[in-house]
Amino acid sequence: MTRHYRVAGHTFAVSGQAELFEQMGSYEPFVCERCEPLFSLTIERGVVPEYTEVYPSKKSSGILYGHTVSGNEVYDVVVRAKSEACLICSKDYSEGRIIMTGDTSTKKLDRLLKIMYTLATAGKDTLLLHAVVVSSEGKGYIFLGRSGTGKSTHARLWLENIEGTELVNDDYPVVRGGVVYGSPLLCKTPCYRNVSYPIGGIVRLSQAPYNKIRRLSGIEAYLNLYECVSRNLWYSFIAKDIEDSLHQTMNKLASTVPMWHLECLPDEAAARLCHDTITR
Repeated sequence: MTRHYRVAGHTFAVSGQAELFEQMGSYEPFVCERCEPLFSLTIERGVVPEYTEVYPSKKSSGILYGHTVSGNEVYDVVVRAKSEACLICSKDYSEGRIIMTGDTSTKKLDRLLKIMYTLATAGKDTLLLHAVVVSSEGKGYIFLGRSGTGKSTHARLWLENIEGTELVNDDYPVVRGGVVYGSPLLCKTPCYRNVSYPIGGIVRLSQAPYNKIRRLSGIEAYLNLYECVSRNLWYSFIAKDIEDSLHQTMNKLASTVPMWHLECLPDEAAARLCHDTITR
Protein backbone atom coordinates (compact mmCIF):
# COMPACT_ATOMS: atom_id res chain seq x y z
CA MET A 1 0.00 0.00 0.00
CA THR A 2 1.34 3.44 -0.93
CA ARG A 3 0.23 6.93 0.03
CA HIS A 4 1.48 10.31 -1.09
CA TYR A 5 1.90 13.28 1.24
CA ARG A 6 2.73 16.92 0.59
CA VAL A 7 4.47 19.04 3.27
CA ALA A 8 5.56 22.60 2.43
CA GLY A 9 5.05 21.86 -1.24
CA HIS A 10 7.33 18.81 -1.23
CA THR A 11 5.65 15.50 -2.09
CA PHE A 12 6.87 12.18 -0.75
CA ALA A 13 5.53 8.63 -1.02
CA VAL A 14 5.33 6.11 1.82
CA SER A 15 4.81 2.38 1.20
CA GLY A 16 4.06 -0.30 3.76
CA GLN A 17 1.47 -2.64 5.23
CA ALA A 18 -2.06 -1.29 5.74
CA GLU A 19 -1.75 -1.38 9.55
CA LEU A 20 1.22 1.00 9.31
CA PHE A 21 -0.99 3.82 8.11
CA GLU A 22 -3.34 3.36 11.06
CA GLN A 23 -0.51 4.76 13.20
CA MET A 24 0.09 7.69 10.86
CA GLY A 25 -3.06 9.63 11.68
CA SER A 26 -1.10 12.88 12.05
CA TYR A 27 -0.19 12.64 8.35
CA GLU A 28 -3.79 12.39 7.11
CA PRO A 29 -4.26 16.18 6.60
CA PHE A 30 -1.23 16.06 4.28
CA VAL A 31 -2.40 13.26 1.98
CA CYS A 32 -2.33 14.31 -1.67
CA GLU A 33 -2.95 12.85 -5.12
CA ARG A 34 -0.34 10.56 -6.64
CA CYS A 35 2.41 12.43 -8.46
CA GLU A 36 6.16 12.29 -8.94
CA PRO A 37 7.55 12.39 -5.36
CA LEU A 38 10.68 14.15 -4.20
CA PHE A 39 11.52 10.95 -2.35
CA SER A 40 9.97 7.53 -1.76
CA LEU A 41 10.11 5.70 1.54
CA THR A 42 9.40 2.01 2.18
CA ILE A 43 8.66 0.87 5.73
CA GLU A 44 8.99 -2.79 6.63
CA ARG A 45 9.98 -5.17 9.38
CA GLY A 46 13.33 -6.92 9.13
CA VAL A 47 16.93 -6.99 10.24
CA VAL A 48 19.25 -3.99 10.31
CA PRO A 49 21.95 -4.54 7.65
CA GLU A 50 25.61 -4.52 8.54
CA TYR A 51 27.16 -1.07 8.43
CA THR A 52 30.27 0.73 9.58
CA GLU A 53 29.72 3.32 12.28
CA VAL A 54 31.17 6.66 11.25
CA TYR A 55 30.39 8.46 14.49
CA PRO A 56 29.96 5.84 17.23
CA SER A 57 27.71 6.89 20.11
CA LYS A 58 28.82 6.50 23.70
CA LYS A 59 25.21 6.53 24.87
CA SER A 60 22.99 3.48 25.23
CA SER A 61 20.10 5.37 23.58
CA GLY A 62 20.23 7.66 20.57
CA ILE A 63 20.90 7.49 16.84
CA LEU A 64 23.99 5.88 15.36
CA TYR A 65 25.23 6.94 11.96
CA GLY A 66 27.17 4.88 9.45
CA HIS A 67 27.59 3.59 5.91
CA THR A 68 26.74 0.26 4.33
CA VAL A 69 29.30 -1.49 2.12
CA SER A 70 27.66 0.08 -0.92
CA GLY A 71 28.00 3.57 0.60
CA ASN A 72 24.38 4.21 1.56
CA GLU A 73 23.84 6.19 4.75
CA VAL A 74 22.35 4.45 7.79
CA TYR A 75 20.61 6.14 10.73
CA ASP A 76 20.03 3.58 13.45
CA VAL A 77 17.65 4.29 16.36
CA VAL A 78 19.15 2.61 19.43
CA VAL A 79 17.20 2.21 22.68
CA ARG A 80 19.09 0.81 25.69
CA ALA A 81 21.92 -0.37 23.41
CA LYS A 82 19.49 -2.25 21.14
CA SER A 83 18.55 -1.31 17.59
CA GLU A 84 14.82 -0.55 17.27
CA ALA A 85 14.61 0.92 13.76
CA CYS A 86 16.90 2.24 11.06
CA LEU A 87 16.76 4.43 7.97
CA ILE A 88 18.83 3.52 4.90
CA CYS A 89 19.13 6.31 2.31
CA SER A 90 20.13 6.17 -1.33
CA LYS A 91 23.07 8.39 -2.19
CA ASP A 92 20.88 11.08 -3.76
CA TYR A 93 18.19 10.81 -1.02
CA SER A 94 15.49 10.04 -3.56
CA GLU A 95 14.78 6.67 -1.95
CA GLY A 96 14.81 5.43 1.61
CA ARG A 97 13.97 2.33 3.54
CA ILE A 98 12.95 2.20 7.20
CA ILE A 99 13.43 -1.18 8.82
CA MET A 100 11.57 -1.72 12.10
CA THR A 101 13.16 -4.27 14.42
CA GLY A 102 11.27 -3.30 17.59
CA ASP A 103 7.71 -2.11 18.07
CA THR A 104 6.34 0.10 15.29
CA SER A 105 5.90 3.37 17.16
CA THR A 106 4.89 6.64 15.55
CA LYS A 107 7.69 8.47 17.35
CA LYS A 108 10.40 6.29 15.78
CA LEU A 109 8.85 6.67 12.35
CA ASP A 110 8.64 10.44 12.81
CA ARG A 111 12.28 10.72 13.87
CA LEU A 112 13.52 8.83 10.83
CA LEU A 113 11.09 10.45 8.41
CA LYS A 114 12.23 13.85 9.73
CA ILE A 115 15.81 12.93 8.86
CA MET A 116 14.82 11.79 5.36
CA TYR A 117 12.78 14.93 4.78
CA THR A 118 15.64 17.19 5.90
CA LEU A 119 18.16 15.47 3.64
CA ALA A 120 15.88 15.39 0.59
CA THR A 121 14.76 19.03 0.85
CA ALA A 122 18.18 20.56 1.57
CA GLY A 123 19.07 22.89 -1.27
CA LYS A 124 15.40 23.62 -1.95
CA ASP A 125 15.09 26.73 0.25
CA THR A 126 13.60 24.59 3.02
CA LEU A 127 14.27 24.43 6.76
CA LEU A 128 12.74 22.26 9.45
CA LEU A 129 12.71 24.30 12.66
CA HIS A 130 12.52 23.36 16.31
CA ALA A 131 9.93 26.04 17.07
CA VAL A 132 6.33 26.93 17.85
CA VAL A 133 4.24 28.91 15.35
CA VAL A 134 1.06 30.91 15.74
CA SER A 135 -0.93 32.83 13.16
CA SER A 136 -2.38 36.29 13.64
CA GLU A 137 -4.02 38.59 11.07
CA GLY A 138 -2.92 36.43 8.15
CA LYS A 139 0.74 36.04 9.08
CA GLY A 140 2.77 33.40 10.89
CA TYR A 141 4.96 34.20 13.88
CA ILE A 142 7.73 31.80 14.86
CA PHE A 143 8.95 31.39 18.44
CA LEU A 144 12.43 29.90 18.78
CA GLY A 145 14.33 28.78 21.86
CA ARG A 146 15.99 25.86 23.52
CA SER A 147 13.83 23.20 25.14
CA GLY A 148 12.30 24.51 28.35
CA THR A 149 12.54 28.21 27.51
CA GLY A 150 8.77 28.61 27.26
CA LYS A 151 7.94 28.53 23.54
CA SER A 152 4.69 26.64 24.08
CA THR A 153 3.83 28.81 27.09
CA HIS A 154 4.34 32.02 25.14
CA ALA A 155 2.24 30.68 22.26
CA ARG A 156 -0.54 29.82 24.75
CA LEU A 157 -0.40 33.39 26.09
CA TRP A 158 -0.96 34.69 22.58
CA LEU A 159 -3.88 32.30 22.12
CA GLU A 160 -5.43 33.45 25.39
CA ASN A 161 -4.82 37.19 25.08
CA ILE A 162 -4.42 38.14 21.41
CA GLU A 163 -7.76 37.91 19.63
CA GLY A 164 -7.76 35.87 16.42
CA THR A 165 -4.55 33.96 17.20
CA GLU A 166 -4.41 30.29 16.20
CA LEU A 167 -1.80 27.58 16.79
CA VAL A 168 -0.11 26.45 13.57
CA ASN A 169 2.46 23.96 14.87
CA ASP A 170 3.95 23.10 18.25
CA ASP A 171 7.35 21.55 17.53
CA TYR A 172 8.60 21.12 13.96
CA PRO A 173 7.13 23.56 11.42
CA VAL A 174 8.70 23.91 7.98
CA VAL A 175 9.91 27.19 6.49
CA ARG A 176 10.24 27.58 2.74
CA GLY A 177 10.71 30.76 0.76
CA GLY A 178 9.50 33.19 3.43
CA VAL A 179 6.44 31.07 4.23
CA VAL A 180 5.90 28.89 7.32
CA TYR A 181 3.98 25.63 7.00
CA GLY A 182 2.36 23.25 9.45
CA SER A 183 3.82 19.74 9.43
CA PRO A 184 2.92 16.25 10.71
CA LEU A 185 6.28 15.67 12.38
CA LEU A 186 6.70 15.21 16.14
CA CYS A 187 4.26 17.78 17.52
CA LYS A 188 4.08 17.96 21.32
CA THR A 189 0.49 19.19 21.04
CA PRO A 190 -1.82 17.29 18.63
CA CYS A 191 -1.78 20.07 16.05
CA TYR A 192 -1.30 18.69 12.56
CA ARG A 193 -2.62 21.44 10.31
CA ASN A 194 -1.94 21.61 6.60
CA VAL A 195 -1.83 25.41 6.51
CA SER A 196 0.71 28.06 5.51
CA TYR A 197 1.31 31.74 6.25
CA PRO A 198 3.80 34.37 5.13
CA ILE A 199 6.24 34.88 7.98
CA GLY A 200 5.55 38.06 9.91
CA GLY A 201 8.51 37.68 12.24
CA ILE A 202 10.76 35.35 14.19
CA VAL A 203 11.26 35.71 17.94
CA ARG A 204 14.00 34.07 20.01
CA LEU A 205 12.72 33.56 23.57
CA SER A 206 14.66 33.43 26.81
CA GLN A 207 13.46 33.50 30.39
CA ALA A 208 14.03 36.63 32.49
CA PRO A 209 12.58 38.40 35.57
CA TYR A 210 11.36 41.20 33.27
CA ASN A 211 9.92 41.75 29.78
CA LYS A 212 12.20 43.26 27.15
CA ILE A 213 12.36 42.91 23.38
CA ARG A 214 14.96 44.09 20.88
CA ARG A 215 15.54 43.70 17.15
CA LEU A 216 18.27 41.33 15.92
CA SER A 217 20.27 41.77 12.75
CA GLY A 218 23.33 40.49 10.94
CA ILE A 219 25.37 37.69 12.44
CA GLU A 220 23.41 37.84 15.70
CA ALA A 221 20.17 37.03 13.88
CA TYR A 222 21.85 34.19 11.99
CA LEU A 223 23.36 32.63 15.12
CA ASN A 224 20.04 32.71 16.97
CA LEU A 225 18.39 30.98 14.02
CA TYR A 226 21.26 28.50 13.65
CA GLU A 227 20.80 27.18 17.20
CA CYS A 228 17.18 26.28 16.54
CA VAL A 229 17.27 24.76 13.08
CA SER A 230 16.77 21.02 12.84
CA ARG A 231 19.98 20.04 11.06
CA ASN A 232 19.30 16.33 10.79
CA LEU A 233 20.62 15.83 14.32
CA TRP A 234 24.30 16.65 13.66
CA TYR A 235 25.84 18.71 10.90
CA SER A 236 28.97 16.56 10.93
CA PHE A 237 26.92 13.59 9.79
CA ILE A 238 25.77 14.99 6.48
CA ALA A 239 27.42 15.74 3.18
CA LYS A 240 29.24 19.03 2.77
CA ASP A 241 26.96 20.19 -0.06
CA ILE A 242 23.86 19.63 2.10
CA GLU A 243 25.46 21.45 5.02
CA ASP A 244 26.30 24.39 2.75
CA SER A 245 22.76 24.45 1.38
CA LEU A 246 21.27 24.62 4.87
CA HIS A 247 23.66 27.42 5.83
CA GLN A 248 22.66 29.39 2.73
CA THR A 249 18.97 28.95 3.47
CA MET A 250 19.44 30.04 7.08
CA ASN A 251 21.44 33.06 5.98
CA LYS A 252 18.73 34.06 3.50
CA LEU A 253 16.01 33.70 6.12
CA ALA A 254 17.96 35.70 8.73
CA SER A 255 18.60 38.42 6.14
CA THR A 256 15.07 38.80 4.81
CA VAL A 257 12.72 38.10 7.74
CA PRO A 258 12.65 40.41 10.78
CA MET A 259 13.93 38.79 13.99
CA TRP A 260 13.76 39.77 17.64
CA HIS A 261 15.02 38.57 21.01
CA LEU A 262 12.37 38.55 23.74
CA GLU A 263 13.52 38.22 27.35
CA CYS A 264 10.35 37.62 29.26
CA LEU A 265 8.19 36.40 32.08
CA PRO A 266 5.44 33.86 31.38
CA ASP A 267 2.69 36.48 31.58
CA GLU A 268 0.13 38.39 29.51
CA ALA A 269 2.29 41.51 29.43
CA ALA A 270 5.05 39.59 27.62
CA ALA A 271 2.62 38.36 24.98
CA ARG A 272 1.23 41.83 24.38
CA LEU A 273 4.67 43.44 24.26
CA CYS A 274 5.79 40.87 21.73
CA HIS A 275 2.65 41.12 19.62
CA ASP A 276 2.54 44.93 19.58
CA THR A 277 6.23 45.17 18.66
CA ILE A 278 6.55 42.59 15.90
CA THR A 279 3.20 43.22 14.19
CA ARG A 280 3.77 46.94 13.77
